[in-house]
This record gives sequence, C-alpha cells and structure tokens, in this order.
Amino acid sequence: MGFIDSLKHAWNVFKDPKSYEFRGNGSSGGGYGYHPNRPRFRYSNERSILASIFTRLGIDVAEADILHVQLDNEGRYLETRKSGLNYCLTVEPNIDQSPTHFRRDIVLTLCDEGEAVIVPVETTIDPESGSYDIKNLRVGKVVSYPRGSSEFVTIKVYNEQVGQEEQITVSKKLVAIVENPFYAVMNEPNSTLKRLIHKLNLLDAVDDQSSSGKLDLIIQLPYVVRSDARRQQAMQRRTDIENQLKGSKYGIAYTDGTEKVTQLNRPAENNLLKQIEYLTNLLYVQLGLTAEVMNGTADEATMLNYNNRTVKPFLTAIAESMKRKFLTRTAITQGQSIAFFRDAFSYVPLSQIAEIADKFTRNEILSSNEIRQGIGFKPSQDPKADQLRNSNMPQSALGIESTNEEQVSEDNQVQSMLDSLGTELDGVLKELENATA
Repeated sequence: MGFIDSLKHAWNVFKDPKSYEFRGNGSSGGGYGYHPNRPRFRYSNERSILASIFTRLGIDVAEADILHVQLDNEGRYLETRKSGLNYCLTVEPNIDQSPTHFRRDIVLTLCDEGEAVIVPVETTIDPESGSYDIKNLRVGKVVSYPRGSSEFVTIKVYNEQVGQEEQITVSKKLVAIVENPFYAVMNEPNSTLKRLIHKLNLLDAVDDQSSSGKLDLIIQLPYVVRSDARRQQAMQRRTDIENQLKGSKYGIAYTDGTEKVTQLNRPAENNLLKQIEYLTNLLYVQLGLTAEVMNGTADEATMLNYNNRTVKPFLTAIAESMKRKFLTRTAITQGQSIAFFRDAFSYVPLSQIAEIADKFTRNEILSSNEIRQGIGFKPSQDPKADQLRNSNMPQSALGIESTNEEQVSEDNQVQSMLDSLGTELDGVLKELENATA
C-alpha cells in the first residue's frame, strides 16, 4: 500500500463513526499537573505497601521482550517479522511510551483493575474490512460491558489528539482484553489483597487518631458529679483548663490541690499489626513472592520459582490475548505468532557464565557470537564465531566439524588419492628402467 493510499484508508478508533454516540464531549481548558497518560493506582492502593508489590511485578514482567514472530512447521521460533505490530512492540507503541513502559503499564493496570485492554488506536485500514497492520497501541481500562450485546465493551483510553482519556464502546474483536491471572488473589472483593488493603486502612485510621494532638486527660474533681449543677461546674472547670493550655506559650495549666489529673494518651492495644503481617505473608505466598525477591537478595532457585510461577503467567496472558485478537486465522495458519523472550543470562552469576558458555558452545547449542551478545560483548568478525561448532573436536578444511560418515568419506578420498599417486609412481619407475636398459 502506497503512502497516499495509507493515508486514505488509515483508521482511528476515536474517529470511528460507530463510536461517536458513546463518546463524551471534549473540553478545552487548563492543563495537567502530571501526565494524564501515566498509570496511577487507586487511592487505597497508593497509600499502602501494595504499590511496591505492583511496581516490582511490573518491572520484572516488562524485562521480557514481546515480539511478532514467524514460526516454522514445527512451531519453533524462526525469525522476527518486520511489521507495524512488531514496530509498536519493540520501538514505539505510541508517542508517549517506550516498549518497556508500555509493558509495565499493562501489568500495573492488571494488578490494579483486574483487566487491561490493549487497544490498536491506529491501523492501516478498518479492522473489520480485512487484513490490517497496527500503527499505534494504547492500554485502556474496562468501564462496563453493555447490556443487550456480548460483542461490545466500553473502555476508557487516552486520546493523544485531545490530551485526555475518553470513554468509547468498541467491538471485542478489535481489542485484546487481558485478565489478571491472579484475579482471585488480587481483585476479588474478599480476596487476600482486598482484606490486606482494608486492614491497612484501619491501621492508618488508628495512627491518625493516636497522633491527632489530643491529650486524653481525665480530671478527678473533689466532689461528686451527679446533679446538673455539679455537671455544669465540672464542664466549666474543663473549659478553664483547656483555655489555659491554649493560651499558654508552653502549654502549661494549673489545677487545684484537691484535683487529680490522669494521662491516657497511650497506644491502643489491638492485633491489627499481627493481622497485617499474616495477610502480607499470605499474599506473598499466593503470588510466589518472597522478601528476598523484593529486596534483591534471592538465590537462583528462588528467582526461578518466582519467574515461572509469577512472571510467566502474566507474559503468557498478554501474548495469548494479543495473538488471538491482532492476528487473523490466515496469519496464524501461515506460522505467525506473538511470543515473549527473557534474557536467561541476566539471572546467572558471573562465576557460572564461563561454564555455561563452554557447555553451550561445546554441545553446539549456541554459537560464540550468540554467547558474546548474551553477556554484552560485541560480535566477533571471525566467520567461525557464527557457526555451531565444537572447537575441541577435529575440524574439516571448511572449518565445520565432520561427522563420522563425513570422516569416513574423507578417509576414502585420501586413500584413493594415495593409490593413484602410487600407480603413477610405478609407471615413472618403469619408464626409467626402460630408458636405462
């Protein structure tokens, strides 16, 4: 498709005539104190330790690369496709976000909302018209599922043309709706995460009350307060002491010698902290997290368990949702897919890299340049560095390791050459004998 045709047939989700009736009226006015596209947690989540958990999950999941790939007939990775979708996934999803930021935005939305919507805002043609390519991706939130039709969903997504979020109703076939794989643990009304949030809010309320500046004093008067007159007299006495404390520069007041003052501002005894500690540990177990993972001191076995039980389900849910919505059946039949890849060397200590590199190259799993790239070195210009070869074994003249059959064939060729040379030498000797005779 040429440049003019691309502009003519380009499609934008905010300009789709079918979504006009669902959009709110845009308004111009003052700007924002923060970027409106930045993912922000709900108020109850932002105040708690849960924001650190969400951020940790978002950073770790975003480390993996999600690519539009081509598979071979056996379903194995063959090459990365050069498409608009892959450009969005690897270079620029939209004008505001990098690929890593985009992936982190998906995970943070999943943790906070329970669902995230990956919206192809701009495509080459109308997605319902046929095969199309994606030019712009955004992360949205599910607002509601309209009644009367199971094919549409109302979402809130950032519109970069007007600089604010807008609600639109689109077909489910056009967007990838990703559900949090830990929805029952994090987003259900009575889940472990919601209970922990509730307890943390209660603890904050208790802390606010205990640090509100009240003195919590009890004044024992030298008379019995039972009649209305005595109560009024006691109230007047309390007011006098309050006025003394307010009007004093250093907060000092005096009492009668027969009055007794008792201080009560001590911490309230409750088991909120124990319950919070219990729920926090339970949430860590259910999410596959540990304190070592959070502070960066986890060993190899702990990180392997965390990556397989926590990080991988997020990546699988994202990749599968994008594959079934952004790739047609024809494309999938042709071997196209959405896959994620993680850098295996980033979790390996430096002391083990040499041993791993030796085993991988010796068993012809990776070439030398692939090992160099994995540990951050420039590729070597030697042609042998791009070959799968075992340098510890004898090599043929072409620099490729010979198999047993090839070695036998070479031995036969050498023997044939020796036999022919021997025959020629015998002929020369006979000619010399005849000439001497």
